[in-house]
Amino acid sequence: MPRSSTTDLRQQAIPQHPEPSWSQLSRIPIEAREESLVPMSLAPPPVRVYPAYARMEIPGAVNECHVREEVYRRLLAVARALPAGLTLLVLDGWRPWRVQQYLFETLSETIRETHPGISDDKLLERTREFVSLPSTDASAPSPHLTGGAVDVTLCDADGLPLEMGSLFDEATATSHTAAFEGRLDLTPDQISARDNRRLLYHNMLAQGFTNLPSEWWHFDFGDQLWAWYGGHDRALYGPAEPEGVASRWRRQFEQAASHGGT
Repeated sequence: MPRSSTTDLRQQAIPQHPEPSWSQLSRIPIEAREESLVPMSLAPPPVRVYPAYARMEIPGAVNECHVREEVYRRLLAVARALPAGLTLLVLDGWRPWRVQQYLFETLSETIRETHPGISDDKLLERTREFVSLPSTDASAPSPHLTGGAVDVTLCDADGLPLEMGSLFDEATATSHTAAFEGRLDLTPDQISARDNRRLLYHNMLAQGFTNLPSEWWHFDFGDQLWAWYGGHDRALYGPAEPEGVASRWRRQFEQAASHGGT
């Protein structure tokens, strides 16, 4: 996408989309494409990587952001289409099941404490608004377990995140991607956040990603959420196996070292 289109992107509203039907989404067939997971720390500028959950010391989090190879290449294309001085910051990609379980249980407990009379069905609905059900089921895995889901934001020339109107992983209605659309009462900071969300959203969609409407930072490629919002008849990625990723990269670096590499 040409850099000259930046102003236009910030003027293009983000459309309102409904939450996914998880029961229908989980029935979308998965091609289970054999495609490597790649560490985003390999990416050159204008990509930055900050493994948010490892830095937050979430139990089981890994100090890397792994994504499928095709996702890696598309994220690079997004970053290269941004206005000069801006960078794409990757906060999370492939997510261990243990981390998914921790996030789900923690948010569920918080909601129940805040709304002690909430029904089990409503509690599940509210929790899934921001954290998908932990699942290693090959036919219905959690999106982040596939390596196709990624959490991203934008940074300025100094590496500081742009104003987005809510924090990453903030479980409030303000985090809905289109939360600032159609409003006439926005503050200057909210207008800036709206425009930054538009810039991120439209650049990501231009490279084939889809967005989860409840989270401005969450985008998908190749998983069942991507198939649902993109209108595809099947998903590309099932659960990923990170153990093989670490050993494969270790072997490659060892081979490079044995041939005089550094």
